[in-house]
Amino acid sequence: MVRALWPAITAAVLACAAPVWAQSAAPAPPAEQFDAQQLFATTCGWCHSGAGRVAGKGPQLMDSPRSDDFLRNRIKVGKPGAMPAFGESFSDAQIDAIIVYIRALKPD
Repeated sequence: MVRALWPAITAAVLACAAPVWAQSAAPAPPAEQFDAQQLFATTCGWCHSGAGRVAGKGPQLMDSPRSDDFLRNRIKVGKPGAMPAFGESFSDAQIDAIIVYIRALKPD
């Protein structure tokens, strides 16, 4: 008798487990927001003075004529003897947020 019910029991167990599998496959919630201005100030601000508004050890970034791709690459790979590479330190999302921050810079 139990042997005859085995396919039905197996089907019932699998049917109940399917929603659990579906839930565990759901995407992770979005990463916590970070403050690009704070990230810039604590990492980039040592060389890019005035929060990037004026030249210091590094060039002024406000109103930079450089493309976003150039800035992204420079942040990631740096420039030997002038700027360290941050590709291992910052995620792509953080680098993009820094570029947005740079593009939004206005004179004080």
